[in-house]
Amino acid sequence: MKQGTILITGGAGGLGSSCAYALKDHRIVIADYAQEPVDRAVAELNAQGIEAVGMACDITDPGAVRRLREFTANQGDFKGMVHTAGVSGTVGDPRKVFDINLAATATIVDEFSELAAPGTAFVLFGSMMGHTIPPDPRYDAALRDPLKDGAFTVVEPFVQGNADTMYNFTKRGVLLICKDNAMRYGKRGARIVTVSPGVIMTAMAKKALEEHPAVMKQTLDMTPAGRYGQPEDVARLVRFLLSDRAGFITGTDVAVDGGVLSQILK
Repeated sequence: MKQGTILITGGAGGLGSSCAYALKDHRIVIADYAQEPVDRAVAELNAQGIEAVGMACDITDPGAVRRLREFTANQGDFKGMVHTAGVSGTVGDPRKVFDINLAATATIVDEFSELAAPGTAFVLFGSMMGHTIPPDPRYDAALRDPLKDGAFTVVEPFVQGNADTMYNFTKRGVLLICKDNAMRYGKRGARIVTVSPGVIMTAMAKKALEEHPAVMKQTLDMTPAGRYGQPEDVARLVRFLLSDRAGFITGTDVAVDGGVLSQILK
């Protein structure tokens, strides 16, 4: 018997897919930007005996996010969400990074609060890089409320046109959004947490290893665990955080980075 419905945004990607397999005893809703990868991911899960359905969703479109919430609710017995959807700085456009990683996350957290109920849990994906951006009142208010008019223009000068730096800022914003919504969700009996992966060997990281071997080696040398992470490392953590065993964990971030942050932030 399935243990309820879990939505995974970015579910056709490496981390989203790994989370789906880790949550195979649930009914899975896969959401991603385009229908083709959604259909492919759903078919692969179904072939493994995992009950899954899917929906294409542009998470930067509030109307689309609302339809996704309705679609997910219609699957019945909602248990939680894993929000992995996002882009890296390789897209080269700071505005796109801001809109997808941060503004869309705020939209999702607002919209899916309607499904927050006792026993539900929501996992947002941050990044270890979000911890590298220090607190600063000059931009933190904009990161906390990225849907407010002018939020992007407040943050923009601090990234100086660099999409990778904007990625780091948006991930700090995700951490702040989680903390700011902990009580809101808690009053509905729900939990909300973030996970911050380090270098995880998805297709994107493997490409970085090929293109920037020296930088990747430096990161590996700074990692106390002595290895790069695997998608399963993250997926196992997500499964735990969604379970009742994590019932006293909310409003906080859990790093799954092999300890590298302990060295970066000395």
